[in-house]
Amino acid sequence: MASYDDRDGLIWLDGQMVPWRGANVHILSHAMHYASAVFEGERAYGGKIFLSRDHSERLHFSANTLGMTIPYTVDEIEAAKAQVLAANGFTDAYVRAIAWRGVGEDMGVSSRRNPVRLAIAAWAWGSYYGDAKFKGAKLDVARWKRPSPETAPSHAKAAGLYMICTMSKHEAEAKGCSDAMMFDYRGYIAEATGANIFFVKDGEVHTPLADCFLSGLTRRTVMGILKDRQIKVHERHILPSELEGFQQCWLTGTAAEVTPVGQIGDTNFEVGALTRQVAEDYERLVRA
Repeated sequence: MASYDDRDGLIWLDGQMVPWRGANVHILSHAMHYASAVFEGERAYGGKIFLSRDHSERLHFSANTLGMTIPYTVDEIEAAKAQVLAANGFTDAYVRAIAWRGVGEDMGVSSRRNPVRLAIAAWAWGSYYGDAKFKGAKLDVARWKRPSPETAPSHAKAAGLYMICTMSKHEAEAKGCSDAMMFDYRGYIAEATGANIFFVKDGEVHTPLADCFLSGLTRRTVMGILKDRQIKVHERHILPSELEGFQQCWLTGTAAEVTPVGQIGDTNFEVGALTRQVAEDYERLVRA
């Protein structure tokens, strides 16, 4: 696969469609130095972005949380995403919208005089975890923890929050794992580096309470699927010592979709009937 800076196609940048290779920013962009950026990861199925407007609204929420005002309305972002898909001839694709503080008069921590910019790109992207989506992902246990909401804006999809995720995923891959499970600042199970996590015990589902990390749109969708199937969901704090008592496990995320987990550290899980059923239900829903 070609490098992400060397592809054919068009990217929407500040209101204009520009050639893929020309969608560049200055090295002194504030976001490059101080992580002043927010983003969304979305998937289009059959030409329609699943929960598209929810993603656009969350992008605004994240930006506002960081004190940034995106100079485009939700409706304008929706139109731009549709334009990107059409211009590149995509029906099934991953869509990335990102807003960031660019170059301006400020180049210190403060950047109030710098413009907020927006770009939207799309590309073909298969299974995020490769064949692990079918046979179960293997997860490491990360040494980095999700921060307290008093330390970082944990409910915003902010670029800076992913630094420890990248570090954790790199360490996991070096051990032959697909990803890493992270604890929160109190030591409870939180999530994977880019996906939420669910467990099954005796036919009921348990998922960490999202009080210090992002409650993903896919997470909420899957909880709705479980409710429709009248499967009890316990949204609560989960201790690491509980892992060995769960029979099944899966991850959820726009990129991950619904991916079964076969192992976390030394604990093994079956890729069971409920996990497969939820994955099938989700696949039908996004393509409905």
